[in-house]
Amino acid sequence: MRKVILYIASSLDGFIARKNGDIDWLEDPNYHLEDEDYGYYEFYNSIDTTLMGNKTYQQVLGFDVPFPYPGKTNYVFSRSQTGSDENVQFVNADVSEFVKSLKQGDGKDIWLVGGGELNSILLSNGLIDKIILTMIPVKLGEGIPLFSGNVQISDFEMKGHKSYPNGFVQHVYAKKPYL
Repeated sequence: MRKVILYIASSLDGFIARKNGDIDWLEDPNYHLEDEDYGYYEFYNSIDTTLMGNKTYQQVLGFDVPFPYPGKTNYVFSRSQTGSDENVQFVNADVSEFVKSLKQGDGKDIWLVGGGELNSILLSNGLIDKIILTMIPVKLGEGIPLFSGNVQISDFEMKGHKSYPNGFVQHVYAKKPYL
């Protein structure tokens, strides 16, 4: 069975973006470490599918680079858009049922790119199998939370962590197996 993995960065106060969706705080040159990708290359090669909300997709399109997930099957959950464009397939179906079906299919693991609403829906429905969370040493004060609403992550256990010289700390959590 394929796993859904939330690989994401967060501020110390739990935000994944500013209120307007901006992630400029991730680009601070003071955080740059030469030859360090925080496990991204290995992770990216372990997946063949991405999931994201429409707001996240619109932010991705605003980056000053080509679409960052070529060669992957990319799904965007949207209440208003249908069909597909050159990068993604839009999904209007029930999120949980769609993801359950994906997990049952063949292929590599699935990257839950975000945002906060989609993260919460999948977490609340027990569909996230692993969380790789990199904490960035900055306080935003407000913004888009990692998980919107009141969700519980008590069915996860820490599997590891790694500290970096720039103050980043990456935590890896996995869903506890049910006995």
